[in-house]
Amino acid sequence: MIQRYPPINPRFPHFLHGGDYNPDQWPEEVWAEDMRLMKLANCNAMSVGIFAWARLEPEEGRYDFSWLDRVMDLLAENGAYAVLATPSGARPAWLSQKYPEVLRVRSDRGRNLHGIRHNHCMTSPVYRQKTQAINRALAERYKDHPALLVWHISNEYNGECHCDLCQAAFRNWLKKKYDNDLDKLNKAWWTSFWSHTYTDWEQIESPSPIGEPILHGLNLDWKRYSNDQTIDFFLNEIQPLRELTPNVPVTTNFMGLFPGLNYPKFAQYVDVVSWDNYPVWHTTGSDWRLAAQVSFIHDQNRSMKGGKPFMLMESTPSNTNWQPIPKLKRPGMHKLSSLQAVAHGSDTVQYFQWRKSRGSAEKFHGAVVDHVGHEHTRVFKDVSELGAILRQLDPVIGTTVHPDVAIYLDWENRWAIEDMQALGRDRRNYTDTVIAHYLPFWKRGIPVDVIAEEAEISQYKLVIVPMLYMLKPGVAERIRAFVKNGGTLVMTYWSGIVDENDLCFLGGWPGNGLREVLGIWDEETDTITPEERNRVLPVPGNELGLSGGFEARDYFALIHAEGARVLATFGNDFYAGRPALTVNDFGKGQAYYVASRNDEAFMDSFFGKLAERLDLLRALPAELPEGVTAQLRSDGQNRFIFVMNFNPAPATVDLGAASYRSLLSGQSVTGPLGLPAYGVEILQA
Repeated sequence: MIQRYPPINPRFPHFLHGGDYNPDQWPEEVWAEDMRLMKLANCNAMSVGIFAWARLEPEEGRYDFSWLDRVMDLLAENGAYAVLATPSGARPAWLSQKYPEVLRVRSDRGRNLHGIRHNHCMTSPVYRQKTQAINRALAERYKDHPALLVWHISNEYNGECHCDLCQAAFRNWLKKKYDNDLDKLNKAWWTSFWSHTYTDWEQIESPSPIGEPILHGLNLDWKRYSNDQTIDFFLNEIQPLRELTPNVPVTTNFMGLFPGLNYPKFAQYVDVVSWDNYPVWHTTGSDWRLAAQVSFIHDQNRSMKGGKPFMLMESTPSNTNWQPIPKLKRPGMHKLSSLQAVAHGSDTVQYFQWRKSRGSAEKFHGAVVDHVGHEHTRVFKDVSELGAILRQLDPVIGTTVHPDVAIYLDWENRWAIEDMQALGRDRRNYTDTVIAHYLPFWKRGIPVDVIAEEAEISQYKLVIVPMLYMLKPGVAERIRAFVKNGGTLVMTYWSGIVDENDLCFLGGWPGNGLREVLGIWDEETDTITPEERNRVLPVPGNELGLSGGFEARDYFALIHAEGARVLATFGNDFYAGRPALTVNDFGKGQAYYVASRNDEAFMDSFFGKLAERLDLLRALPAELPEGVTAQLRSDGQNRFIFVMNFNPAPATVDLGAASYRSLLSGQSVTGPLGLPAYGVEILQA
């Protein structure tokens, strides 16, 4: 049963709408004008102090909060709130000068100079002490302030450090993982290859281009350690906030599919997930295909906490200056792309930035208030219009969706695939492959959860597992139980190859018992040139009703059916006639194996048949034109359906005889629903 989640902070049960506000960059006479403009833009929440450490602590131990006091008071007096940041993302120069140990060391063992952002060692006791001290001072000062709504911890955590402090911390992490037993580590990393066996813990160093860069077990554990060290640094940051403001939620802004951090693991430690969204609209040749990719990431952020609404912490109201083609959003796209986040579970729409910086790296980055300084701009009007819409959407706050479908996207599996010496170097494309399996559902308006290997899966009808090269402990067992108890599994080529230490399974792939579930043996995999193609030919009379033929490329698993029924075969090469698609009955469920990387027509046909067979939950019982999707949020009684047209031309959706109420106009909606270019409608059923 779907139930409504509480608001991000119950003190404000509405959509947050606002942006990164940097009053420390501007003279105070501008602040009053900011307050006037915020009201006109229908903004109610500002992220404050993200990179303000040098202003908050101009010299060691001397805090100056007087300016921030006035900003917080101004926000409260004008009916707005603060998403108040801790400033660790960019430390002041005095700190680097006095304590050089806080400067990050690169993998080539050279130490960075002071500069940019996140150029700090997360192991450094000095940096941990200094960040916790200023965070405590902030919490003590503002714990009872009426403007404080959410804590914004640091900013876009990223990077790693290879200094001596981090080397020692890494060794301690390894000792804990391997029970202080070097033999266990050597076995897990298969160090007997190339005579890499370690005989003393001090011999172990982090991966380096001037040392050991290709020992896969070492590389994988280093990434895990760096991830854990980042989380530990985060926990150090929030300790005084938890102590002094236990009822104020904490978050830190993730960066979509950024490969450096395992976000599903990190998400366990935040109260609400938030992320920064910067698509390159109007530059890829197909806005709707880009929209599907963005939808996938929104779904992934919602799924990381089991369906709990997330925060769109950053987006741009116009363009993004650091992208290769910083194109402006076309009319309608700001509203559409913002409500797209809401459709997939966001309870906020926030921007970088409120007022365009006058200088430095992002002075040409999009903003609500342009350099001209007034409200008479196209972008400001777009933002104001969206803010007015968000004020109408209180019934949507806290609602969610419980899909019938889940797709695996696992960070550690991604790390291992990117590091392995197999399948060539330029076309592994793990995340793109996962998104290709998501696209057929987006086209049909079928909600999807995007989950990591550790997630529970018993609640789904259909679980899709593309390229799950690495099987961590318990994963095969959960998959086995899922199918045995009646679930439908789809697994692809290059799955079940190695264990959590990147050691190959012996006895035939897919390993760890999945061979029996799938009813196949994957003997070997062919990698062909980028120009070559093969054919996937459905077997006449196959039980899914697949017909015609499909194009396949890149990778081909040469499999043997061991109890599985063959639904399609390969058309060309020496493996012509061998199985390309199989299904196996296992317990009460079924397990499909897709043996090649197939074209979009195959994906649409195959998953379309499964969607019909399994009667999967859909947002809208209607055929959707190309480039149009429908997404669903619900509180268990009311259904809120977001119908979105990502085409530069109008589109029409036939709603049939069903009647809905528009949350945008308040009018009854039935029959043909016309959507303008980049148009959106929100229907209540």
